[in-house]
Amino acid sequence: MVARSSEVRPTAVRRSASPGAVGRRGRRAGRLAGLGFGGAALLVLLTGCDVGAAFGGFGWPQGGITPESRRMYDLWIASCIAALVVGVFVWGLIFWCVVRYRKRGNELPVQTRYNLPMEFLYTIAPVLVVAVLFYYTAVVQTDVVKTTNNPDVTVEVVAFKWNWQFNYRDGQGVDAETTASVLGTSEVIPILVLPSNRSIRFEETSRDVIHSFWVPEMLFKRDVMPGSIRNVFEVSSLESEGAYVGRCAELCGSYHAFMNFELRVVSPENFDRFLAAKQDGASTQDALTAIGEEPYAITTKPFETRRTQDNFNQATTTAGAGS
Repeated sequence: MVARSSEVRPTAVRRSASPGAVGRRGRRAGRLAGLGFGGAALLVLLTGCDVGAAFGGFGWPQGGITPESRRMYDLWIASCIAALVVGVFVWGLIFWCVVRYRKRGNELPVQTRYNLPMEFLYTIAPVLVVAVLFYYTAVVQTDVVKTTNNPDVTVEVVAFKWNWQFNYRDGQGVDAETTASVLGTSEVIPILVLPSNRSIRFEETSRDVIHSFWVPEMLFKRDVMPGSIRNVFEVSSLESEGAYVGRCAELCGSYHAFMNFELRVVSPENFDRFLAAKQDGASTQDALTAIGEEPYAITTKPFETRRTQDNFNQATTTAGAGS
């Protein structure tokens, strides 16, 4: 009988130790739950305020004037928030492991132990994160680059070294006719006048080398290709009237830095009046004055090109006054 009782006691001891193991598992589960709750609270906090404005857009330009620019901006901000949440979680795990499993002696820990849930987490979680980001990127990209059959305004953007010509067209494609045109020179910055709250189609082509059409406030730029390639994109609306600087964003030669233009967004009524004046033979400056706009660019100015007899690129013609 004594032997039996002595055999029972170790079992009793082992059973009495099991509540401690349960307690440790409970504390571990509690820490994980607290970490998850903290991450969720951080995510709610970040999405509940204008994070982009608070952190300078995380490097992304702000102040977009088209719905497409806002979609791209929102995608960027959401991606940055997701990256921060994942980063905080991973950094927290790293520092927790440093503290929890720091060296306490010369005995090495078990080298063959594994944790299936943890391995599953760090294998599947990155795949899920990439898949979600890829999905929303594809959705936004498809929306931004889509075109329609009947935009309200079609503009042909013609780039050349080192200036711009903007042709207002009566349809789409190379077979459409130009109804009015704006041509820039070395002395006059070309002004692209467009209406607010109308869909606009841009058809781009180059006469010589690759240029790039870029208005920073549109948060979008497209290369302008020479030859038969017509790079096409649309904006569904220009939401803010005003003057915005435009630039060539592709290094295209010696005077690339001088290749500026101005986007002037006006009301639809004033745009119709401007276009009618151009079609009647008025210059761009006279047509702008007729609708109460500044006749010359206010966001940029012509640069001194130094194309004189004292350098390698002599001027062969006198610069015009714009059209």
